[in-house]
Amino acid sequence: MQAEITHTKHRAPIKGPGFFASVRDDLKSALQRDPAARSRLEIALLYPGLHAIWIHRISHWLWMRGAKLPARWLSQLARGLTGIEIHPGATIGQRVFIDHGMGVVIGETAEVGDEVTLYHGVTLGGTSLAKGKRHPTIGNRVTIGAGAKVLGNILIGADSRVGANAVVVKTVPENSVVVGVPGQVVKRSQPHHAGDAPDLNHAAMPDVFAVAIKDLMSRVEELEGRVDGHSHPHPHHVHAPVDDAWEGIEFMI
Repeated sequence: MQAEITHTKHRAPIKGPGFFASVRDDLKSALQRDPAARSRLEIALLYPGLHAIWIHRISHWLWMRGAKLPARWLSQLARGLTGIEIHPGATIGQRVFIDHGMGVVIGETAEVGDEVTLYHGVTLGGTSLAKGKRHPTIGNRVTIGAGAKVLGNILIGADSRVGANAVVVKTVPENSVVVGVPGQVVKRSQPHHAGDAPDLNHAAMPDVFAVAIKDLMSRVEELEGRVDGHSHPHPHHVHAPVDDAWEGIEFMI
């Protein structure tokens, strides 16, 4: 069973700058992370990801003060307006940017750190019916790619990147890249640090299983050549791809 996450240093702060100061930070952050953005006015009027964050700050304020029903009503209103569902109990840090945003779901006990970037279709979901912490904790400066699912009471360490459509069900160390289903952790060759430009390349997804299979197949063919006394591959076997392209009658389409 996945151990409960009790880390606090990765959690989003409960207290931060005032509402309007946070709005200014959000607008500046969106300009930095979206090359299509042309002005703060355009962002303020037309970016549903920020609208969802701003409404969530109000609904979360209500939730924390016991006004549960108004908080849920406001979060449902935001869902209808933006296509983004954030439970009012979720904790969202500063300068969080939801790009495009349609289909994003953030559960009640999720905690999202500062300077996190979420793309459309991301789910921060639970895997238990038990009360208490059952949704992920996302560290600072994490990027989660389009369609990715992060499920359960797990921690995504700071400065990590989750590739598009990955399904993550285990805790991820800091400065990692996660790809695949289920998510496989790949250590960064060049660590990301606070102060670096946002790491938005969520389409860079190394295929760890394909690399391992290709290396294994190449090794098997080499050993078969040594045993048979020639280097010609067996015509009826599946062979390692050449220039990343699979070919042969086994793959005729």
